[in-house]
Amino acid sequence: MANTRPLSPHLSVYRWRVNMLQSTLHRLTGLFLCLGALLVAWGLIAAATGEVTWRVFAGFCGSWFGVLLLVLWTWSLLFHLCNGIQHLVRDMGMNFGPPTRDRAHNPVYWSTGWLVIGLSIVLTVLVWMLLALRIGGSI
Repeated sequence: MANTRPLSPHLSVYRWRVNMLQSTLHRLTGLFLCLGALLVAWGLIAAATGEVTWRVFAGFCGSWFGVLLLVLWTWSLLFHLCNGIQHLVRDMGMNFGPPTRDRAHNPVYWSTGWLVIGLSIVLTVLVWMLLALRIGGSI
């Protein structure tokens, strides 16, 4: 007898919520941080090797692709940090009592999930604005 059950029923049963997005982003940003560590290692090796290799590294980081990778790496780091802090607060048991388990209302962690995503974006923009001001010589 053929099995008529879907292969991934969770995709059709559950509505996509911010905590699912956070979980996915946390895993992806963790992977991206590992890849960014390779960029840091390349920079350290280039700095130790000599001026020619440093110029190659600096040229890559100064290209549009290099800047894009650095911005995304910064956001990954800040999102991972903010999400980790939120997990620590949740692990203390805050906002998990009977009043917040009421299914008629959105759980508190949904709004804090959007706050984590928004805060990580704002912090990334702030970091890169400060870097741009510092490089421009205004500070």
